[in-house]
Amino acid sequence: MSTDRGPRRLRRLDRRVLIAASVTALSLTASGCVVVHGERELIPAATRAEAAKALKDFTAAYNAADKAYDSSLDADHVTGALGDIDEARLKAGRANNPDGNTGHSPLEFTDAEFTIPKKPGWPRWFLADAQGNRGGDSRWLLVFTRDGLEDPWEAAYLTLVAPDDLPEFKKDKDGWAEAVDANSAELAIAPGDLSKDYTAFLKNGGETFADGSHTSGWLEKRAKNAERPGLVTQYIDEPLTEGDYAPLALRTADGGALVFFTTHHFQKQTAAPGTAVPTPNKDVQALTTGEIKQSLTMEFVSNEVALDPANGGGDVSILGRIEGLTGAKGE
Repeated sequence: MSTDRGPRRLRRLDRRVLIAASVTALSLTASGCVVVHGERELIPAATRAEAAKALKDFTAAYNAADKAYDSSLDADHVTGALGDIDEARLKAGRANNPDGNTGHSPLEFTDAEFTIPKKPGWPRWFLADAQGNRGGDSRWLLVFTRDGLEDPWEAAYLTLVAPDDLPEFKKDKDGWAEAVDANSAELAIAPGDLSKDYTAFLKNGGETFADGSHTSGWLEKRAKNAERPGLVTQYIDEPLTEGDYAPLALRTADGGALVFFTTHHFQKQTAAPGTAVPTPNKDVQALTTGEIKQSLTMEFVSNEVALDPANGGGDVSILGRIEGLTGAKGE
């Protein structure tokens, strides 16, 4: 059931290759020529003013797109998992409401805080943590990335987390945070392995992840769905880790990390002979190809945020997860 998420990902990968090959700065000193490699120097990923502007620009573009149900209006401000979820949501909205979103209510953020790591090379990224005008007391976490100085900041991850679940980040004397390498062996699970290990947990269970609504609770929900008479429900879970779906991690004060990562899911419902698959809602129908006769396969992209402790510090906790339908096929 794997699907090709190619154009967006390949375009971004190609651009990163070009940037990595070309980012080298030459400076002159009194003693002669000194080559400074931009891909090695630790510098803040953004200024605080740039981060605030990125959040403001995203919010304006997101609201414009939501009001018109037009993904072209925020296409330059979203990418990765959030880009896929947002584009599909707007596509379904436009199909069912050609004149736009009559129930549009602008998204607004207050009390924004920015955690900006010092890191070498590209991509550069930072975390925005803000209070939204929806979602109750939850904090909205948005990770912004960009691949070059001429590129706009794009939101790649969006999750909502309870305020008490947010960790304290490790910061230097100037207030800059520390990015954690995807292959770090200092954590319970390397950030680069989280997507793979999480999807393996959803298939086989295990003790790697702490109990919660996004782990043991999700498995229990799936088990109940499988018990519905006359309907077989199958699940396939896949890691998604390349390009704009790459995990991003920030060092916490206790030596662990807060990690954002992406997963890819399929849910297939097959009706018993003589019965029919339950009719999906209008948004699902808008994203469905083929005719729903005996089965319906729905495709989802999910972005998660996890608290990944230092080695020996316990299990990984999934703090938040936002999932969106990105396609469906009837057979």
